[in-house]
Amino acid sequence: MSTLAEWLEALVGASPRDLVLYERALTHPSFSADNYQRLEFLGDRVLGLIMAEWLSELHPNDPEGALSHRFTILVSGRTCAEVARKVGLSTHLRLGKQARDDGGFDRDNIIGDAMEALLGAVWIDLGYDIARALIREQWPLTAGGTDEAVRHPKSLLHEWAEANRRRSPVYSVVNRTGPDHAPQFTVSVSLGSAGEAEAEGSSKQEAETAAAAALLAKLQ
Repeated sequence: MSTLAEWLEALVGASPRDLVLYERALTHPSFSADNYQRLEFLGDRVLGLIMAEWLSELHPNDPEGALSHRFTILVSGRTCAEVARKVGLSTHLRLGKQARDDGGFDRDNIIGDAMEALLGAVWIDLGYDIARALIREQWPLTAGGTDEAVRHPKSLLHEWAEANRRRSPVYSVVNRTGPDHAPQFTVSVSLGSAGEAEAEGSSKQEAETAAAAALLAKLQ
């Protein structure tokens, strides 16, 4: 597993100057009183400004209402959580025991908040241009602002369960193989009598995503 400094440098394309700042951005309130909440407040505004600028460039002829619709989707907690999953943020997230036991490493509200806090930390530490580049690199497929573009297979499966009055999907690690530096996970997801599916991935999160996509394909 890469160190925090290595992960950050690969993610933003620049060496972090203040690692303590990033540690705070990745610290949940259940872990320490010195946590990500203030940085999340800042990061939310950073994301909003940069996204508004980007959408204005991409859609110069759209009315304000259309821009607002795209903007709302792209700065939502769900979208921030999906970006957090994409970049592997949970690997460096610090949670208290109860939050870990409650599945906090993959809860949209927690990892989405941490993603915003990370943006706030990048803005403070490395400046506007680096924060802007990070957002434009990690939100590329969602910049069109359509609902389907920003939805993650796990989110879609959860929505299907709610719409069909089913319990939330249950994910289980079936198998883990390989050395510590290159593990392989097999994960199953179940919706009870509605169906289940298995898939593999190089991380638990990746396997869960693939399993959710496989089950969605069965349900459609």
